Amino acid sequence: MNKIELLAPAGNMECLKAAINAGADAIYVGTKLFSARALSQNFTNEEIIEAIKYCHLYGVKIYATLNTLIYENEVNNFIKHVEFLYKNNIDAIIIQDIGMMDLIRKVFPKLEIHASTQMHIHNLEGVKLLEELGIKRVVLARETSIDLIKKIKENSNIDLEVFIHGALCISYSGCCLMSSLIGKRSGNQGLCAQCCRQKYGVSTNNKLIEDNYYLSTKDLNTVNYIKELIESGVTSLKIEGRMKRKEYVYQVTQLYRKLIDHYYQNKKMMITNNDILDLKKVYNREFTKGFIFNEDNNNYINKYRPNHMGVEVGKIININSNYIDIKLNGKLDINDGIRILSKPNDIGFIVTKFKTIKNNIIRIYKKLNVKVGDKVVKTTDFKQIKEINININETKKIPVKGYLCKDKSNIIFKIEDNLNNIVKISTKNYEMATNNGTDVKRIELQLKKTGNTIFEFKNLKIDLPEKIYIKIAELNNLRRKAIDKLILKRQYNIPYIKEKYYINIPNFPVERKKGVLINLKQKYQKYKNFDYYYVEDTSLYNFINNNVSLRLPRVIENFKNIDKPVLVNDLGSIYKYQNVCTDFSLNVVNSYSVALLHSLNVKKVCLSYELNDNQIKDIIDAYHSRYNKHPNLEIIIKSTPEVMISKFNLEKYLNIENKNNYLVDKFNNKFKFKIKDNIMTIYFYKKIIKNNTDNYYKIGINNLRINDEI
Repeated sequence: MNKIELLAPAGNMECLKAAINAGADAIYVGTKLFSARALSQNFTNEEIIEAIKYCHLYGVKIYATLNTLIYENEVNNFIKHVEFLYKNNIDAIIIQDIGMMDLIRKVFPKLEIHASTQMHIHNLEGVKLLEELGIKRVVLARETSIDLIKKIKENSNIDLEVFIHGALCISYSGCCLMSSLIGKRSGNQGLCAQCCRQKYGVSTNNKLIEDNYYLSTKDLNTVNYIKELIESGVTSLKIEGRMKRKEYVYQVTQLYRKLIDHYYQNKKMMITNNDILDLKKVYNREFTKGFIFNEDNNNYINKYRPNHMGVEVGKIININSNYIDIKLNGKLDINDGIRILSKPNDIGFIVTKFKTIKNNIIRIYKKLNVKVGDKVVKTTDFKQIKEINININETKKIPVKGYLCKDKSNIIFKIEDNLNNIVKISTKNYEMATNNGTDVKRIELQLKKTGNTIFEFKNLKIDLPEKIYIKIAELNNLRRKAIDKLILKRQYNIPYIKEKYYINIPNFPVERKKGVLINLKQKYQKYKNFDYYYVEDTSLYNFINNNVSLRLPRVIENFKNIDKPVLVNDLGSIYKYQNVCTDFSLNVVNSYSVALLHSLNVKKVCLSYELNDNQIKDIIDAYHSRYNKHPNLEIIIKSTPEVMISKFNLEKYLNIENKNNYLVDKFNNKFKFKIKDNIMTIYFYKKIIKNNTDNYYKIGINNLRINDEI
């Protein structure tokens, strides 16, 4: 049985070294380009070369996250960047964009591709499609249950990766347009403004429920489920956190490392209260086991705070004009960071001194606008951070075995590392002494002087004749050459092959059609002269019964047999069904994605909401130029867009009925939300209308659609 991979995040070189020292098997990093964490520090080209070499030296794999959508004018730079990473021996790239996935797989067939969780793969059929397309690994949606993960693994031959710790999105990843439509900061471009971490009120049948952080999730924590995760058959366990500091990366990684190792050593995996406390101190929004382990809907969000909760250490019991008294129920030391949870605003500071009064009561001499009864939480534990940094800054050593012996004419020195690399170096520079040879202990001492290298001899065997004499300089030379050769072996090269891109696609006629998505029979009269229709209800499908397709849900875990034309919202549906058109949710923003979908027998491709008119024209022009064929494209010209889909059920959480329910932001914008099949859909607060529709036909769009379903 292959040992499961522990995959840790790194937003910079310090975090990368922290992850390696904590025991990560692999690291994922972002570069300055095309990263879904564009606001993280990320790695320059020079830094990524250093990072790759450093990881490989330690036997750690490194993956680059290129998981944004790639627009037509970005494709050339994207491919150049991929080639740069490939030539510098990146182990894999993590991709969201389906067009770039297909392009890279064909141009660089030996480069390993991982499908990002942003690709919204949440069912067996989606995994099977990517397997057929030659993808090595799928990062499953974080909402995928452990039972479904097992089913996927049993019925596919592809590596699976799942998140086990860290921040969660309330929306299925890759399915959120909220930040993009509100503030022109696209999560699909790595610029998410985290609208889910803001306060919202809830209006239900015109009655307002107080505002809270109703979309802000707790942090995922699966330390109690390592056995189940390993035995599910997944390849990799992934920690979220490329925007977290190095101490967080180390603390979380080392705990999961310990638990994984205990499993394989058949040891009891004990999670102590101190383990949980250490995790909370370094960062928490409170913890949830997540939908992967079927978390109760009511324990999924933290409506009280969207950022670090810290750990409670006391309450204010007395206030003076010059000081505050705190009754402690936890440990507090000098240089710890604390936050006083007060209204209207919290107050945070570093404790530089305090006076112990009595019975765990301390006095801090500060003039603060706080109240008796306010909670005090510790947000930074100085001793914890200091201890972690000592561990981070230690040079991690790789144990090696050594063997020095003699054959007929040579002295031979062998080194073997923990990756089973064997290095053999020989020399003829020795003599047979008439009296005593070189002392064995002296030889051993000299060979063990590995200096500033990362290697240390845990096992060194010397088998030489007693009267052999070898100079110290020659021993040093043997050791140096062997270590240099071992380093080269560990710094492996990924086989570089570049081929031409190819694809077989149909040619579609140029047309001018109008379509509509409706949900009521009454609305059909309004659009009865339209060319085609999308509906979500079978009875409405049968009522129209001409040029109509059934729109399928955006989340499907178990597929039904459907013999009707369908409008689909995920890759699994493309694998499952024959007569298929794709909706906006496939996030198509370049001509390569259009071509891939048409090659998979998709009849009509709807473009992303995030495209402007110039970008739409760029796609069509590039398609015509590259393939000399016409695509069958659709854009939505009038709608109230879906900005999120979520497995979290806010109606159930608030115990309200599924009628006229809205989220209300601080500007009094109202976002309607509905629940269907326990999936929550949140809509934008206003209609999006595209004008000059005739111009879209002129540039090559075949189909203009109205969404009139809410």
